[in-house]
Amino acid sequence: MINYSFSIYDLEYFLLILTRVSCFVFIAPFFSMQNTPNNVKIALSFFASALLYQTLTPAPAVEYDTVLEYAVIIIKEAVAGLLLGFGATVCSSIVSFAGSVADMETGLSMATLMDPTTRDTSSITGVLYQYALMLMLIATGMYRYLFGALADSFILIPVNGAVFHGESLVNTMVRFLADYVVIGFRIVLPIFCVMLLLNAVLGILAKVAPQMNMFAVGMQLKVLVGLSVIFFTASMLPGAADMIFGEMREMIVAFVEGMR
Repeated sequence: MINYSFSIYDLEYFLLILTRVSCFVFIAPFFSMQNTPNNVKIALSFFASALLYQTLTPAPAVEYDTVLEYAVIIIKEAVAGLLLGFGATVCSSIVSFAGSVADMETGLSMATLMDPTTRDTSSITGVLYQYALMLMLIATGMYRYLFGALADSFILIPVNGAVFHGESLVNTMVRFLADYVVIGFRIVLPIFCVMLLLNAVLGILAKVAPQMNMFAVGMQLKVLVGLSVIFFTASMLPGAADMIFGEMREMIVAFVEGMR
């Protein structure tokens, strides 16, 4: 017969760990996909919290006197988990930006569809890049790094030890916005260059042969050439995923440093 007893303090400390882990799972890429059952997310958060609780035992003292103070600690842990997951999620949105630019250049920007992972409308190329990134995340084991970073955060930022430095967090986001645009355009650069050359050729043809309807011809050529470039540059997606994963690591580390 198993007789396992614990104090009310152990339960409260476990709930604080569960708060940070569940908030991270709620917003982190791959784990927060809408087509993932909620029961799976809850079970993953609970068992990960149980393992972390066993690792962090004996638990350091978490001092509070009233229920309001304990609620404040819960809010701090929730914000810490959300920031860690947000640092990785915003990096995965780079491919959506690149896909939107690609569709705008190829003339497919009006053809949108519902992305089942985010329950939001997205461009065709953006959804293609998003699924490719999720596949790379699973194949390269990046999801293990995300959970490893979450586990290490309890060592660097103990429970009730988060101190939010607003200036550092804002500087991190400003630096990310610059990298967001740079990495997004690097992914879509082949399509952008080919479309620029195609527009120049169509402009020359419009002057040489004004009797041709360049609007009707150009729309078909842009779609055909754009899809061909996307097909031939598919082998570049692993390199683009490496850039995005590197940005994820930098963002998570920067957010952890901003909460120490």
